[in-house]
Amino acid sequence: MADPVLELADELYALPPGDFTAARDARARAHKGTDLAAALKALRKPSTAAWVVNLLVRREAAQVDQVLSVGSALREAQAGMSADQLRALTRQRRQLTAAVTQQARSLAAEAGVRVTQAVADQVEATLTAAVLDERCGAAVRSGLLVGPLASTGVDEVDVAAALALPAALGHAAAPRKAAPTPRPELRVVPDPEADAKALASAQESLEAAEEALAAATGEHEQAQAHVQELEARSMQLQADLDELRRRVAETEARAEQVDDELDDAEDARGEAAGALEAARAERDAAAAARDRLRPARAR
Repeated sequence: MADPVLELADELYALPPGDFTAARDARARAHKGTDLAAALKALRKPSTAAWVVNLLVRREAAQVDQVLSVGSALREAQAGMSADQLRALTRQRRQLTAAVTQQARSLAAEAGVRVTQAVADQVEATLTAAVLDERCGAAVRSGLLVGPLASTGVDEVDVAAALALPAALGHAAAPRKAAPTPRPELRVVPDPEADAKALASAQESLEAAEEALAAATGEHEQAQAHVQELEARSMQLQADLDELRRRVAETEARAEQVDDELDDAEDARGEAAGALEAARAERDAAAAARDRLRPARAR
């Protein structure tokens, strides 16, 4: 890195937001009386959204490079696409930038910086601009943003306003790993009341177990009583079913008997009807014979 301002700026913009101003001023004092001091003093503190993007670039450089490569490919491909293909492409681009934004929020949280939804929206807008606009992509890759970016992919973006210094365009931030979290030193201090506390804890556990046992016993007794009640009801219902079956059998037997009697009665009715018809015929014949034998006078 030939430019000393870029070298120092790369270090400064890798710091947590709260450390930036003090570190910048300290480096400016260290170079007091030189042009470098004035250049360092002029470096602006990044906004939270810009810092989050700078952090992402340094921690996940390969991921950012992949996003920028996808952006380049999408810009070349969309020229000959239909409206439906462009809409599908836009959905895919939004999914990509949303996922990377969530990753950036996680990195910021690990660094102790809370990212609000408003800041996250600026981060996503900056990543979207990097996908849509080649110059915005170069600005993001520099890791020297001081403000967020926004682009429609059509109008030209004032990239210089969002960069720490003009020479940042074309610079690639150096990858940096997260600082290891110090582990607290643990020492075992004997507790003088350990035995008493253990006894009290055991007593509490016993009382809790006894309460649980009493509750379980009560529930078991209730369940047993309910089972006995249902068994009695089942026996009664079974007896009722047996009585109903007996009555149904008797009724069926009586119905068969009545059917037999009905058949006999129908037969008797048929015979009676035949006899009635014969009697009527005989009567009609007798009446006709009588009428023939009557004197003409009587007629």
